[in-house]
Amino acid sequence: MHLSLVIPCFNESDSIEQMREQLNAIRAELARRGPFELVLVDDGSTDDTYERLKSAFADWEQVQIVRHERNRGLGAALRTGFAHARGEVIVVTDSDGTYPFTTIPDMLDMLTPDVDIVTSSAYHPQGGVEGVPAYRLLFSQGASLIYRTLVNRHIHTYTAMYRAYRRRVVEAVPPTLEGYVVMAEILVNALLAGYRVAEYPAVLHVRKFGQSKAKIWRITKSHLRFQAHILWRRLMGLFRATSVTPGKAGRL
Repeated sequence: MHLSLVIPCFNESDSIEQMREQLNAIRAELARRGPFELVLVDDGSTDDTYERLKSAFADWEQVQIVRHERNRGLGAALRTGFAHARGEVIVVTDSDGTYPFTTIPDMLDMLTPDVDIVTSSAYHPQGGVEGVPAYRLLFSQGASLIYRTLVNRHIHTYTAMYRAYRRRVVEAVPPTLEGYVVMAEILVNALLAGYRVAEYPAVLHVRKFGQSKAKIWRITKSHLRFQAHILWRRLMGLFRATSVTPGKAGRL
């Protein structure tokens, strides 16, 4: 299996039809590039998401629909998706189409041999945002700005879910956190481990179907905790690098 598309879903009944239409639009192009599969993770939906997923993708040959008995959050949904994915390349994207599924081939084109991750980037100078409430952008852009300061200033967006990974990356830096902060965790740990990241300038759209599950203040607190952890790691690394090894002080 060359490519796995992993899509976490939670109470996304209203968005499944547009998901199916957009994925069907690129199905032939993906098949032309090599074998691929679709991995759908229903994270304990309380509506008819699971049944509608089965119906919408009944004609897909390579599809896995995995169901959590209860809602466990994005971190758990990603771990389940990665565990079931068999591809050497794994694309993860939002189920609500805030980044169009039809841009997946363009993102894959950027995964050249010298790149390990391609991440969508609405905050890239060539990216953009359409219709997203200003208060949500304030928190998301603020979080990415802090990560740029702490980790790598050349990466503009740290919070996007829409990415393409080489399998070796998710195996080396598996997600451990819960909630939306898990996307920053994966990217930050990959960068600190030396993996090479390219940004795909993308337009982030307001979702047109269903309601957002994001709890802004809860997400913000999670990012602040993780950022404090990164700062601690950085300071400890600096301390170890500048410490004098016992027994060698007289040589300085």
